[in-house]
Amino acid sequence: MKLKKWLIAVPLTLALALGVAACGSDSDSGGSGSNGDAVSGEIAGAGASSQEAAMNAWIASFGDDNPDANISYDPVGSGGGREQFIAGGTAFGGTDSAMDETELADVAKRCAPGEYIEIPVYISPIAMAYNIDGVDDLNLSAETAAQIFSGKITKWNDPAIAADNPDADLPDQDIVVVHRSDESGTTENFTDYLSQNAPKDWTDEPDGVWPLKGGEAANGTSGVVSAIKSGSGTIGYADLSQVGDLNVANVKVGNDYVAPSAEAAVKIFEASKRIPGEGKFVFAYDLDRTAASEGLYPISLVSYEMACTTYDSADQAKLVKAFYSYIVSEEGQQAAASAAGSAPIPDSLRQQITPAVEAIQTS
Repeated sequence: MKLKKWLIAVPLTLALALGVAACGSDSDSGGSGSNGDAVSGEIAGAGASSQEAAMNAWIASFGDDNPDANISYDPVGSGGGREQFIAGGTAFGGTDSAMDETELADVAKRCAPGEYIEIPVYISPIAMAYNIDGVDDLNLSAETAAQIFSGKITKWNDPAIAADNPDADLPDQDIVVVHRSDESGTTENFTDYLSQNAPKDWTDEPDGVWPLKGGEAANGTSGVVSAIKSGSGTIGYADLSQVGDLNVANVKVGNDYVAPSAEAAVKIFEASKRIPGEGKFVFAYDLDRTAASEGLYPISLVSYEMACTTYDSADQAKLVKAFYSYIVSEEGQQAAASAAGSAPIPDSLRQQITPAVEAIQTS
């Protein structure tokens, strides 16, 4: 889909980070260059497919103020986004899972003589979306969800599901699990939730590649949502912003069941910490999905934007810097909130993350 000159594609929003900061001029520029003038040029990015609505909104709004800039984003998935960025095929990228130790070593070489930037800019709940005739409300504990997605529970009227839903009229129908076929940060976050909360029922390690055989595999977030909608008795996982009119399950947290929402997703960061020692401008977080704070939704993801502090082209650096300044700005966060339902970051976090964007050298 095209909007003006802009190739619209997918992902990211909601900044998070630690560090001491100062707000620079670009953070207030509303998406323009460091001198307040519009920027121009062309940059390409690729990565996580979860944030399509947010990225569409960012690109379109940024383009209103910068009509001579051309930004494209290919929603190839988090794994593909990291690979392309490390290889130098893209100027920026998005990922729902932070780079691992090996990837950090590789990307340091790509960004040399500058430094690698990884900033969280999008926080969103991952919904367990389902399509079951006659069931408009569904509660699932972590243990029950793990048994469903691992294939241990195969019928919707299984006693374990009934125990979570004593008032529901559950059908004697086969369960069809829909999962991602591509390497996905959404998959890694979802399997991390199952691993942390139901280790006896989900014995595989968290992974961006779906670890089990069976079920129905679909490419990208849109593919998963389409497969759930077109099937019957289906259940899968996808960013809440893209599930549309599908029903979504409530997740058991403590003694309560919590529906996915941006506000509930943000609460997980109150119990999570930045991973130390990964780089001055690397803001990766270790999410504690076992926390039982009131109103917390544990199946949440944080998406990161990737960049370098130096580029071969000053014009390219200016465009990346201006675009990222817009994304983390109050205006950018509100645009994502309206389009994708994400929660805008507080000013304190915006100030903490601003030095990473300001570090991009434009001359």
